Amino acid sequence: MNFSSDEYRREELIRQIEHAVERLTLAELEALYYDMSTKSYINDAL
Repeated sequence: MNFSSDEYRREELIRQIEHAVERLTLAELEALYYDMSTKSYINDAL
């Protein structure tokens, strides 16, 4: 894989994740947020 195909795949994954997140309920979003924050994917200090 080269840089451009890696970047394309990354952008594709981001679009798919964004689309899925838009359909989540508030409770599902809160659960996802909690999970991501406990794994340090989200940092509230930013």
